[in-house]
Amino acid sequence: MRRILMIATGGTIACKRTKTGLVPLLTSKEILRYVPAIRSFCSVDTLQILNLDSTNLRPDHWLLMARTIRDRYEDYDGFVLCHGTDTMAYTSAALSYLIQNSAKPIVITGAQKPIDMEITDAKTNLQDSFRYASCPQAHGVVIVFDGKVICGTRARKMRTKSNNAFSSINFPDLAVIQEDRIIQYIQDPPPNSQPIFYQTLNPNVIVIKLIPGMDPHIFCCLSESFDGVIIESYGVGGIPWDTEYNFASALDRLVQDGKIVVMTTQVLHEGSDMSVYQVGHMAKKQFRLMESYDMTLESTVTKLMWALGQSSDPKEVRRLFNATINHDMLYQGVNCQQEEKEGAT
Repeated sequence: MRRILMIATGGTIACKRTKTGLVPLLTSKEILRYVPAIRSFCSVDTLQILNLDSTNLRPDHWLLMARTIRDRYEDYDGFVLCHGTDTMAYTSAALSYLIQNSAKPIVITGAQKPIDMEITDAKTNLQDSFRYASCPQAHGVVIVFDGKVICGTRARKMRTKSNNAFSSINFPDLAVIQEDRIIQYIQDPPPNSQPIFYQTLNPNVIVIKLIPGMDPHIFCCLSESFDGVIIESYGVGGIPWDTEYNFASALDRLVQDGKIVVMTTQVLHEGSDMSVYQVGHMAKKQFRLMESYDMTLESTVTKLMWALGQSSDPKEVRRLFNATINHDMLYQGVNCQQEEKEGAT
């Protein structure tokens, strides 16, 4: 029987009703009592490290989660982390960068309704998560939710209330769980090497969403406070490039100040490709902007925090960001290879 550690951090699954709304109050042991069937197929220990609404989670909490798993990694066959849904995709992406090449499963789950309610998705999600964590083929960081197993770097919360809250973006589900059966879609063998744990992040990253008519001078205020700037552009990616709204001087200042600028897209599916239109091609060529391609915004944010946490050298940050980790970036074509060559010169 496999040994699984349940790590509780709060979230809706742990909530109870109060006069001011739902508040995480249940402990890890109290949550586990609602699903006694789990102990029929695995051995479970519990650990409470936080009890927060996930809106209140910060990068230092991700480091705490990674450190907790690192310190107990040799004692267990898998880990189930109970978490709020609102920032779950950020946490799953962050842990994918902080814990790499794990041959053991690190499963993140939660619920849209508290586990003590008569009608709730919490019990099913929790039981599915322990079942997947007990699977010999399972490994790496994943989200298990509504019967789906989603790669940790590919998850996005798509619905605020429905049970099928999460989808896998630009990548198929790894598996589905139907009652006690796991149907594996992606046959991805566990790594043979030891896991790599990281304990540094640079949280000084900001996302700027372009809107029509935005004043480019907004970028001039960013250099003092941020080391990385992610620009959510339109379509496949571009920067306004006309006489009235010319972002060139603002971008030039950021780059000259040594800031890392990454372009991503506001469009959910299919990713960016700045080589397509002049407004993208000119900006990328002139300022050597980095690009997220088919990555989710959550992965783009946390990967940049991780890369900046490992190095302040723009060339090294570019190399780390362009490396595929836990299936986060499938785009490995000519443009991405060219970026690495340019970064080395």
